Amino acid sequence: MASDSRSLHTKASEETLISLLQLDPAPIDNASVYDKELPPLPEEALESSNPSIRSSPRATTSSLGLSGSGYGPIYYLSRIQRYSSYTFAFFAGLHLTNTSVFPLIYRSVPYSEPFLLMARELYQTRLTEPLLVALPVVAHVTSGVVIRLIRRRQNLKRYGGETPGMWALHHKNSDSSSGSRHNVRIWPHLSYISMSGYAFVALLASHVGINRILPLVVDGDSSNIGLQFVSHGFARHPLPPWIAYTLLLSVGVGHMVWGAAKWFNLAPPPNWKKTTVDKQLRKRRRRAWWGITGVAASVTILWAAGGLGIVARAGPAEGWLATVYDNIYAAAGH
Repeated sequence: MASDSRSLHTKASEETLISLLQLDPAPIDNASVYDKELPPLPEEALESSNPSIRSSPRATTSSLGLSGSGYGPIYYLSRIQRYSSYTFAFFAGLHLTNTSVFPLIYRSVPYSEPFLLMARELYQTRLTEPLLVALPVVAHVTSGVVIRLIRRRQNLKRYGGETPGMWALHHKNSDSSSGSRHNVRIWPHLSYISMSGYAFVALLASHVGINRILPLVVDGDSSNIGLQFVSHGFARHPLPPWIAYTLLLSVGVGHMVWGAAKWFNLAPPPNWKKTTVDKQLRKRRRRAWWGITGVAASVTILWAAGGLGIVARAGPAEGWLATVYDNIYAAAGH
């Protein structure tokens, strides 16, 4: 009887240990939460209370040179990511006007082309193109990737991922059946805004490669590239451009509109349908979700009406310009 009691206690203690190890921490995916540093670990608190340890080089360099301000690197990286998107939004507004609004007003590519050429004097010079287009995109993407890596490191550090037992459990659960409900989340939650952002980067790189880089490589100049170049590509082979531009507009506009809503605290939190219990709060968040979705759909339809409705149907170029465009598209395999 005593042996049975000991076995039961042993089994219960093992189940308690496993249940503690199988906790699945999920950090809140909110930039404002990460602007503040997490509470210090015990060894960090010991260093701050011990003058001899506090004066060591390790303690003075642990915050990447930013410890005097009271903010960690995520605070500054979040602001780089935010304000770089504002700069790119200025360029996107100009591009929307020139490639959609003016074609819709004039219903003609030749009449709309001069406005695009004039706008290039603002964002396609040697100084403004890196500042308004290239640098904001690189800063936005890089800061976002670095933030994810830092949060992953914080998850490993704060939730026991660096301990041998938790690491072994993580691999055990990863190798187990897909029906297992317990898993250790190491990487931060990947939201729709983040996923659409990575897809937008790939689509934007393809767009820049066709319309900006490839003409420089083939023809040595990109001054002849404009709305007529796009319409000529649609006239050669319609299906690939239709797929590419539809994805570029829908994914890009969705990312920018939802990203702006998140920056201004207008977007509901992730998984709000599952986590919101209060009826009034749920109603407000539903209205916000539909409002942001409506704005994104409206901007996408506006851009597609001018870009795909007017420019894409303008027909091929003629004369020597058609030969130049054919050589560029042939180099791209189109």
